[in-house]
Amino acid sequence: MTERPDRTAGRADRILDAAGVLLSRLGYRKVTIEDIASQAGIGKGTIYLHWPTKETLFHALLLRESLRAAANLLDRLAEDPAEVVPHRFQRAAFLFTQRNPLLGALITGNTELLGRLKRHPLQDQDAVVTERYLKTMTDRGLLRNDIPNLLFSLRASALGFYLMDSFTSDGTGLTPEEKADALAHIIRTAFEPPEQASTANLADAAAEVIEAFRDLISSYDAWIYRKDGTEEPG
Repeated sequence: MTERPDRTAGRADRILDAAGVLLSRLGYRKVTIEDIASQAGIGKGTIYLHWPTKETLFHALLLRESLRAAANLLDRLAEDPAEVVPHRFQRAAFLFTQRNPLLGALITGNTELLGRLKRHPLQDQDAVVTERYLKTMTDRGLLRNDIPNLLFSLRASALGFYLMDSFTSDGTGLTPEEKADALAHIIRTAFEPPEQASTANLADAAAEVIEAFRDLISSYDAWIYRKDGTEEPG
């Protein structure tokens, strides 16, 4: 008898939860499929019903964390379209990542924790959505159009806030919210025009970004919750 999709997805989440606990505790290289099965309270063979290898399982875990981050941003946009502007968008993303060590490790390229998982299978689609977001922002006048190498400049400016604690104690004593406010200030003053956007413009921009992220979330979901251990959703 074929299992119901909700039951299969629930079991997959239980496996991913177990993998996340072990990954945070031991790092990718030391975790085995046997460890994950024991942590999840299932048989080893059950894991292979979902993912064919340890690497694809952990890619699914990281994609699930990225999916949750994207869903959080969409919820914020639906509640307040003004969240679409870059400084508020970056602030929200930073705070979500601060509460999720696995996402933080992915962004900063923590190979000690993640091993060879630095790239994930849907990275090209991530890049497409990022390009769509930046195009929406520039087309609607929410980002300055005179900044050379805009994507590089934005990422370099934001990445420093994720990496600072690894290199210096300058941020000691600052709360995540204070760090996020500092990041938002940099993005606002360096990359956005001084004019305030109209409510209608923000609503239209948010609708375009929501559409792009929904497409990405759908791809994430299909990859994470594949029907069996061999299928690679497109």
